[in-house]
Parts: sequence; structure tokens; C-alpha cells
Amino acid sequence: MEAPLPGVRTHIPSFAPHRLHALRWLALGLAALALAGCSRGGPSGAEGQKLALSPCRLEGVASQALCGTYEVFEDRAAKAGRKIPLRVVVVPALAAQAEPDPLVLLAGGPGQAASRVPQVLLALERIRRKRDIVLVDQRGTGGSNPLECEPHPLEEGLAARFDDRGAVEKLRKCREGWAADVRQYTTPNAMDDLDEVRAALGYDKVNLWGVSYGTRAALVYMRQHPDRVRTAILDGVAPMSLYLPLNAPRDGQHALDSLLAHCGKDAACAKAYPDLRPRAEGLLAKLTAEPARVHVPHPRTGVPEEVTLSRAAFVSELFSQLYNPEMASLVPLTLDRAAHGEWAPFVALSVGQSESAGHTVSHGLYYAVVCAEDAPFYDAAAVEREAKGTWFGPEMGLETLAICADWPKATLPAGYREPVVSDVPTLLLSGELDPVTPPAWAEDAKRTLSHSLHVVVPGVGHNTVGADCARTLMNDLLTRGSVEGLTPSCGTSLTRPPFFTSFAGPVP
Repeated sequence: MEAPLPGVRTHIPSFAPHRLHALRWLALGLAALALAGCSRGGPSGAEGQKLALSPCRLEGVASQALCGTYEVFEDRAAKAGRKIPLRVVVVPALAAQAEPDPLVLLAGGPGQAASRVPQVLLALERIRRKRDIVLVDQRGTGGSNPLECEPHPLEEGLAARFDDRGAVEKLRKCREGWAADVRQYTTPNAMDDLDEVRAALGYDKVNLWGVSYGTRAALVYMRQHPDRVRTAILDGVAPMSLYLPLNAPRDGQHALDSLLAHCGKDAACAKAYPDLRPRAEGLLAKLTAEPARVHVPHPRTGVPEEVTLSRAAFVSELFSQLYNPEMASLVPLTLDRAAHGEWAPFVALSVGQSESAGHTVSHGLYYAVVCAEDAPFYDAAAVEREAKGTWFGPEMGLETLAICADWPKATLPAGYREPVVSDVPTLLLSGELDPVTPPAWAEDAKRTLSHSLHVVVPGVGHNTVGADCARTLMNDLLTRGSVEGLTPSCGTSLTRPPFFTSFAGPVP
């Protein structure tokens, strides 16, 4: 939750996109996804279906799915006025006799559209043998009246890409152009939308798979519609006690400290980058005193450009690079080169990361959620306190407060921020190296989930589905309908990917 996240200046990784950063499963390659049963014309085994679906294709997936649109009132309480068309996608189970309860993906962000991350289907082959997969674009994302506000189009140059000014005014202008009452684009409303879609598709119960911010959404659904949830999988857990992006600097610092400590203990990394921490801290001090003005080739075009890099822009990019351990394995190299005045590697890594992820996120929905559900519960003093002593500083939180200052105020249910109490069988998955939802947050959520199991996946960052043991645990939970008997550990042989000691790669 694609947010302990950098501000709108650059991109919003799926707390994401995702979310939304380069997750390990993006490299799995295409699996065989031939859709047996598409001719059924509806979800597998669903009775009482009221939502018409027709064959469609998801971008990036060769196989056919079933798509439809379901309208809900934007103002759910009034039950009048503007309606929102929700994009609904069902990937039918392969089995002729499918299980009656599908797996529903709740995407990250906030702001990621479930239908725009079809790569997740590649990780769900075992589950899809017996169960439908349901993807509903949350209101304000994807095909559901998206609140779009792209800060820097791909065609813009590097100077604009790294400019950390003007976020407040940019969001204000975008908001004026939306046909939307942003007060209505909250998680509680979205989860009531989802339950309407569930009923329209004819499913009595569902299994939830929340990823990052999607874990908050899943918890809210479990509270609002407890009788409709068979099981829940929370991957990269963001409980109700985690505030976006208030807790990001400290969690990110913990991940960065771990990375630097691992480098110091690794003979090849320590030899390649001696005294990396003090040299990087010296670089931060220079950027604090004065932004760096550098000439670098654009990573895509090769055209030389002049870029001004402030401290805030630098740490924002660094934070995003910690999401994925494979990408983080390059961080010692790019920090070392930057400390020597060579900025091209850092810029290339930053641009590659954001261009692969940032354009799948609705920035407007991110702030519609955060300005309603997070920012009202902390102030600038709390931001400064939480960021004290970290490399990442208070900029993310202060920018969020500035954007939210004149954002229309939404109404939340009473006790919204109280822990979610549930006896739904729940599997909590955490990446050992996660910079935004580290394992401690899952432990916090677990306290009020009476039928739950928390498994930490070694060597993995934000979101764990790239690890085979995590996918096995997910499948086992759905098969059993209980956490009883599940393996309480995962991938004990997994380790952090080796560090790059040169552009040729790690030492063999």
C-alpha cells in the first residue's frame, strides 16, 4: 500500500504498484493460460449471475478472459446522482467443475488497477486450475472512472522527471478536471462496491488476496462483509495502525541499514565499496547544502541532458529502489558511483524503475484515499518525529499534508482506524527485506486475527508471490480453507540476491 511512497513528483510505487515496482514475479515468463470453459459465458459455477460478461483480452496476456461493467452510485449513502462504471474481469477456472468461491485480487497503491496487472495470473496457475480469478478495478482506477494525474509523461525530459517542485498545484489542477466527488473515493466505499459485484457475479463467498495497500482493502472488506469471506491472503501487510506515508522513512531506513550491513559483511561487496555508508552520508550532506547539477545521457534515448538533483529527489528514488531485492542489489554500485560524482547509473536505475511501474497507478486515487484515511490522523510534528535520524527525511509526509490541506474532507465510518477483528482463516505473508510493509506490521495485524498464520519469506522484498513457497502456501490455504497444517516457514534457503560489484554483475 503502491505507499509509504514518494510523492507525486515522480511516481507512486505500488505500496503498489504497486505497487507496481519490479516484483520478482514479473520475470517468471508466460505460462500456459488457455481458458478452458470460456464458452460457458460466465464465471465457473456461479449461480444467480446478474452481470453479463463477454470475451476479452487483457494487455500482456495472450489468453482470453471475460469482461463486463457494473455501475454503482458514486455517493453510496445517497443512492442517487452520478454513477461509476466499474470494470470487472473474470478469468475462469480451468476445471470443468470449479470451486464455487473465486480468488479476488485487491491491488496495491492505493491507485493500482487490478485489471492492469495481469502478470499476477502467471503466478496463479495452480490456483486457477480450480478457481476463478476476479479482478475489479477499484473506483478511481483503471476502467472505473480513473482519477488520473500523471506528473511527468514519458516523453518529458529528465529535468522535469527529477523536479521536486509543484506537486501541490499539479494535483489541484488535476482535481479540477475530474468528473468526480473525491470525497466518495474511499476504501470503505470501494469494498461495498466489491460486495455488490460479488453478488452480481453470483458468488456466495470469496477468497481475498490483498497485496500491499490491497491488504488494507481486504481487512476493510473482512470487517464490512465478514460472512462473505472464506479465506484471506495478506501479502505485504498494511494494518489499520500503519499511516501513509508517515511510517515510510523509518521502515525504509531499516531496509537500507540492512542492505548496507549485508554489503559490509559480504567480502566482494565490502571490497568493491569500502566505507560506503560514510561516503554516502557525505553525499547526502552535499545535496542538503546544494542540489547536484549533473550531465547524464537519457537512459532511453542516449541524448545528454542536464539534471538538477535535490536531496529530496535523490532519497525518493533511493527509497523506491529498495522495494525489490534484485534492483536493490545495484544500490551499492549506484551509491558508490554517485559519491564519486558519476550520476548516470543512479539516473538510469531510477528511470527504468519508474517507467516500468509508475504509469499503472492512478495518482488521484492515491491522494483520495490518503487524504481521507491517513493524513487526518497525523500532523507535521509527527512527520518530523518519525523521520528524525533517517536518510529519507520528512519530505514525503510534509508534501502529503500540503496536498491534503485543501482536499475535500471525506466521512469515514466510526472507529475506522481500530484494528480489524476477524476469525476468517488468514495467511499473512511478509518479505524479510520489505522497506514499506516489513514483518512487524503483519505481526501487529495478527493480534486481532484469531485464525491466522504469519510467514516471513527470507531474501524477498515488497510482495512475496515471486517465491514458489509463498505460492504453495497460498494454494494450500485455499485448498484447506484453514491455516491449520500450513507450513509455518517459507523458503529457508532463500537469501538476498548477490550484490553487483560492477556493471558486469555479481562476483560468480
